[in-house]
Amino acid sequence: MIDLQKVLTVVLAGGEGSRLYPLTRHRAKPAVPFGGKYRIIDFTLSNAVNSGLRRAMVLTQYKSHSLEIHIRESWGFLSGALGEYVYSIPPQQRINKNWYLGTGDAIYQNLYHIKMANPTYLLVLSGDHIYKMDYRHMLNFHVQTGAEATIGVIEVDRAQASGFGVVQTDPQSGITGFVEKPKAPEVLKQLPPKVLASMGIYIFHIKSLIESLEHDASNLQSNHDFGKDIIPRMVQSSRRVFAYQFRDPGSDTAPYWRDVGTLDAYYEANMDLISVVPKLNLYDNEWPFRTASQQAPPAKFVFSQPANQRVGMALDSIVCDGCVISGGKVMSSVLSTNVRVNSYADVRESVVMSGVHIGRNCRIRRAIIDKNVYIPPNTIIGYDTKNDKKRFTVTDSGIAVIPKGQVIED
Repeated sequence: MIDLQKVLTVVLAGGEGSRLYPLTRHRAKPAVPFGGKYRIIDFTLSNAVNSGLRRAMVLTQYKSHSLEIHIRESWGFLSGALGEYVYSIPPQQRINKNWYLGTGDAIYQNLYHIKMANPTYLLVLSGDHIYKMDYRHMLNFHVQTGAEATIGVIEVDRAQASGFGVVQTDPQSGITGFVEKPKAPEVLKQLPPKVLASMGIYIFHIKSLIESLEHDASNLQSNHDFGKDIIPRMVQSSRRVFAYQFRDPGSDTAPYWRDVGTLDAYYEANMDLISVVPKLNLYDNEWPFRTASQQAPPAKFVFSQPANQRVGMALDSIVCDGCVISGGKVMSSVLSTNVRVNSYADVRESVVMSGVHIGRNCRIRRAIIDKNVYIPPNTIIGYDTKNDKKRFTVTDSGIAVIPKGQVIED
């Protein structure tokens, strides 16, 4: 078993998240609310803490203010007296005057902080994926194989390969090839029906990592990225690089893991949570997902007048504290804190964030509504795509996205 005191966790949370725009207009991608009461980064950090890893640095960059506040308010419960911490580090410009040029460069620019922590192993995680994983299994695999680097991989269909780094392995799980997001049709045709895709989870022996990063930093042609440059070069130079296949414990089935990098993927991942038996169980007391708890009253459902259809109700939905369903109907939706749904409103298959006020007689379907939006009475969203596109962002699958604080004309 690995000594967890020798492991330092670094979470890469500086991505712009342009494909999630307008949800990322005022915040970094890992800070986007998810699942009612959480932020996306809470899932990665909860996995780390639940795995016994209580030293984590979160590298921020793009529009990081709300993310840094969230980390301070949600993850300050760890004991500094015991050497435990989760804290954010903005770009320091210790090496040069650049912002982070790539994922590898983000680690390289923070080697000062990493060396101060004196780890033997570095666990590098992405702050924008939704999943449940005990990292101890992967860490033990890393030690047992004597690897210099281990990449977490998951099985995906060949049709999805162009969105991931694709890993080729030998029978001992040693990596023999790594192609970052293959786009060429001839390359894709040569792939098997199922491919091993990188999850953006890496474990490095610290000495090997520092050597690789320093070599990469001197290469002016490099993108300074783990997937595009550093991992492929480690493989080509015959370093011991292994793949750890992420599976559900006790089975060979692919577990739940979602890259919520697009608006449609984000919407679908939220909808996953309201299933009768969701693939990702938020109610597992043995593996709690942690976040900041807002000081809000309990959710409230009022009015029961079926004769005139004034019934406050929510079915197949997640409803957080502070919500008031005042004579309206909510179906198959996720409501964050302090949402108000007024009489005769009908909300279906939607993600509604904190502070949204939905007026009387509104009809809303297949929408993502960001924080603090006031929706006037009689507004219709999600039933006329042509009209929605005049007012909002509409995704390829027809999801209307209303930005934070948008004023909708009455």
